[in-house]
Amino acid sequence: MTLKARPLTCCHIGNHMDSGSIRSWTWRLPAWSPAAMHTDERHLSPGRRTLLRGAAIGAAVPLLPGTAVADTPAPATGKRTAGSVSYRWLGTSGWRIDLRRQDKPSATVLVDPYVTRFPTGLFTGAFDPGTQLRTDKALVRGHAGTPELICVTHTHWDHLNDVPFLARSTGARVIGTETTYHVLRSFGVDAARIIVVKGGEVLDFDGYVVEVASSRHSRNGSYSYFAPGTLNAPPATAPRTVSDLPEGDTLAFKVTPDDAPSALFMGASDFDERSFAGLAPDIAMVAVASTASTYRYLPRLLDTLGRPGVLVPVHWDDFERPLSLPPRKDGAGLDDFLDRARAVSPGSRIVVPDYETAYGADLRPRG
Repeated sequence: MTLKARPLTCCHIGNHMDSGSIRSWTWRLPAWSPAAMHTDERHLSPGRRTLLRGAAIGAAVPLLPGTAVADTPAPATGKRTAGSVSYRWLGTSGWRIDLRRQDKPSATVLVDPYVTRFPTGLFTGAFDPGTQLRTDKALVRGHAGTPELICVTHTHWDHLNDVPFLARSTGARVIGTETTYHVLRSFGVDAARIIVVKGGEVLDFDGYVVEVASSRHSRNGSYSYFAPGTLNAPPATAPRTVSDLPEGDTLAFKVTPDDAPSALFMGASDFDERSFAGLAPDIAMVAVASTASTYRYLPRLLDTLGRPGVLVPVHWDDFERPLSLPPRKDGAGLDDFLDRARAVSPGSRIVVPDYETAYGADLRPRG
C-alpha cells in the first residue's frame, strides 16, 4: 500500500492511504402509530428538542456548565430521568455511556473503546501496517469500567483493539458485524457474548434500546480506504498487527435510554442515506471527514437525520496521543466541519468534546 504524504485521522484510515482485507426483535406496530415511525417515542417527552438546543443556537458550545429547562413536567419519582445518563468521550469515535438505574446496578455501554492508543507512525507520515497490536489492560479498565455492552462500528484497530480484552475480562456482550464476530472468536471471546448484526435491528436492553444502522467507511482522496474486506470464518490465528484487522463492514448505533434523549454514534465519515432515514436522533456524534470524496457528506447527513438538536464532532483527534493529554486536532477537518455544520444546521447546538469532561444526557458538562 502507499501512504499519503500527510496522514489524517483513521476512520479516516481510509483518508490516509490507499487500500490494501438478548435477543433481537423488531417492533410490529401499525404504520400510522407514532412509535412505528420513531423508535424513541416511548422513551422521551415532547420537550426534548427545547432541552437539547438551549440558548446557544448555531454556535460551538464552550465547555462550561449549562442549565436547560424542559417544556414538559418532570418524570414521576422512581422513573429514569435525563440526569441519570452521562457521556464521556474516549477519543476517536469512542464513548462511555453510564446509566444509573433505580434499585438496580448502574449500566455502562461502550462504543468503539480504543484507549491504548499505541503509535503506528500514522500521524508522522511514517505509518507501519506491521505495527503489533497491544492492550494496556490497567489503562483500559480505568477508562472503560465494567461495561455490560460494547458496540463496535467496524473492525479497524482504532475501534476494536481493546475490545477482546474487555469482553473476556468483564463478560460484556459485544454488538458488531460478522467480521467482528470472527475476529473476537479468534481472540477467545465466548460466542454466546457476541451479537451479530447487519443493520435494521432494534435491540431492547434493561433501561435502553440500541438501534443498528448499516453505514459506510470513510474514503481517502483516491476514493479507497485502508484494509477493506470481510471475514466469513475466524482467521487461522488471532490478528497480530494493525493490517490484520479488516474494516469488515461499518455500522452506526442509535442508543435511546429510557426517559432521555437518543444519541447516534458514527465511527466513520460516510453513511448509507437510506439506512439512516428515519433515525432522527436527538444527539448525533458525527465523524469528521478529512477529504471531499463523499459528495456533500455533511449536508446530506444532517438533512437525512433531521438536523439533530445537538451535533458532536468525533474522530478528529490524534488517536496516538494519550488520553491524559488534551485532544490535538489532526489537520483542518474539525474547523471545516464546524463551519459547514453552522451553515447547514444553524439551529443545532455544537459541542466539541474533550477527554476529561463528563457530559449529561443533553451533552452539557455535568456539575
